[in-house]
Amino acid sequence: MSTNISLKHINKLAIPALIAGVSEPILSITDTAIVGNMDFNATESLAAVGIVGAFISMLIWVLGQTRSAISSIVSQYLGANQLDKIKNLPAQAIFIVTSLSVLIIIGTYPFAQQIFKLYNASDIILDYSVEYYRIRVFGFPFTLFTIAVFGAFRGLQNTFYPMIIAIIGASINIVLDVILVYGIDDYLVPMHISGAAYASVIAQLFMALSAAFFLLKKTEIPLKLHLPFNKEIKRFVFMILNLFVRTIALNVTLYFATKFATGYGAAYIAAYTIAINLWFLGAFIIDGYASAGNILSGKLLGGKEYRALIHLSNKLIKYGIIIGIIIAIIGGILYYPLGTLFTNDSEVLKTFYEVFWIVLAMQPLCALAFIFDGIFKGLGKMKILRNILLLSTFLVFIPILFWLDHLDYKLFAIFIAMTFWIIARGFPLIIKFRQLFLPLSQKT
Repeated sequence: MSTNISLKHINKLAIPALIAGVSEPILSITDTAIVGNMDFNATESLAAVGIVGAFISMLIWVLGQTRSAISSIVSQYLGANQLDKIKNLPAQAIFIVTSLSVLIIIGTYPFAQQIFKLYNASDIILDYSVEYYRIRVFGFPFTLFTIAVFGAFRGLQNTFYPMIIAIIGASINIVLDVILVYGIDDYLVPMHISGAAYASVIAQLFMALSAAFFLLKKTEIPLKLHLPFNKEIKRFVFMILNLFVRTIALNVTLYFATKFATGYGAAYIAAYTIAINLWFLGAFIIDGYASAGNILSGKLLGGKEYRALIHLSNKLIKYGIIIGIIIAIIGGILYYPLGTLFTNDSEVLKTFYEVFWIVLAMQPLCALAFIFDGIFKGLGKMKILRNILLLSTFLVFIPILFWLDHLDYKLFAIFIAMTFWIIARGFPLIIKFRQLFLPLSQKT
């Protein structure tokens, strides 16, 4: 039976995935907006949220790649009508990744101050970074558990329940952010930046509980660990290792971007924090269609539907560019109001407005890169993704960043380098995909 790749079916997968995908940046953006509007050291607190957010994103992206690996394997077996053979794989993968997350907490908690000094944080910004991180890090296992469950749902071609789980988490986080950061007169003393951290951890806990409930109630995939390990665990581990290296390269980009922005001063890192969080929001919106590509490409590959795979890629290129342009237009219309959502500091706003147009201009390019990231993850071609990101980071982003920084372009250096980095990620993937599957599509 052929796989449905109509626009209606793509949207049925993409729109819930889009809503689920924006939950993580909404957690960060909510913290950013609430903290940035405090009446107590708002700029320094905003800078700390940005620095810690970059580091936590790195950890989540490194270990959160289980979602792509689980989704790829499950969708391929679903396409081949052999799902029974890997039913115990998700629980084993979840056990591995949550165990690693506990080790991360043990390994980073005592060294938080040293870690954030590497980001050029100092004085009160360093103190706030350590305070915020030592609370937020305890939500890490819950986040990774939820991400892994999302991978199982995606492999089963279901993005509805991840959307519900994400809405639950985002709603709890927003409500608790307001309550804990600002306090309640006569009932609760304002907790400031610590309140934002506690709000995130509680929201992540509720997301994990919801994820476990829906997986057990709505699928036949168990969460109880059964040994011996599934035969596909070896392929899963190799996928994770390739994605691990790839994600390290990705986070080298974010590390240098954050480090340079911090080095320019508090106003620059605060402006960078706003801009990069809005960039992440755009990325996760586009990721809804990347998720559809991930989900459908794995199933099409499993069913050897190569011609449909080519048609899918063509459709997603068109939809992605359109969505990228729409995001850029909306961002342009809301250009100035967006900045004031996060801060009233005139120096921060001035710096942010100078570079935000670059973030908007790169959105269609981001769409292409992220969509083909998703397709290659669904195909299980993690080695190709690893190599392209290594090249784009170390041969494109870093040289351009250092060159433009030398010319004293400051935040312009960061976002111009990111634009070329995105181009170097996206176009080679499109070329490689066509080289691999055009010949196969002509034989079917």
